[in-house]
Amino acid sequence: MDINEELSESVKELQEDIAEEAEEAAAEADEPQEEVLSEDEDDAVSEYNDTASQFAELEESLHEANDKYVRLFAEYDNYRKRTAKEKTETYQNASVQCIEKLLPVIDSFERSLEAECSDENFKNGMQMIWGQMKDFLTKMNVTEVEALGAEFDPNVHNAIQQLDGTDYASNHVCQVFQKGYMLGDKLVRPAMVAVAV
Repeated sequence: MDINEELSESVKELQEDIAEEAEEAAAEADEPQEEVLSEDEDDAVSEYNDTASQFAELEESLHEANDKYVRLFAEYDNYRKRTAKEKTETYQNASVQCIEKLLPVIDSFERSLEAECSDENFKNGMQMIWGQMKDFLTKMNVTEVEALGAEFDPNVHNAIQQLDGTDYASNHVCQVFQKGYMLGDKLVRPAMVAVAV
């Protein structure tokens, strides 16, 4: 064999050895890359699971906070309505008590106007005061209970007597002993009446 052939065979063998070593190196290099990719995938899955659990926790916290807000708002709305109702009732009850204490004075004033009086100036002054008193009652929404000739209603009339032989129909008020008064739709004092039989 001549030198050229030996050289070319040596070069071929070298090339084959280099190729084999390159393949082995490539194979070894591929294995760690697969492990790295698999570790990256594991990290990505773990990060996704962590993010999903954090999202679920935040969503649950938001739901709880929203539920608390709705309950608090409902409680506040109920409190507001209740206090407004109590305030109205307190004002109405105070007004009823005030009018109730004033009614004997009104009764006495009406009786004094029916009495005979020789002094016209005095009588006119009393009637003017009575007019002011009636205006006050009207402004306070105080009304007289309908009594004489009305059908007897135990809710607004207090029957203290039954009368026979009257010009009124049976179970109707035929005589009023004391006027009754209402404040709006609330009874302050029932009318004391006699009822026809």
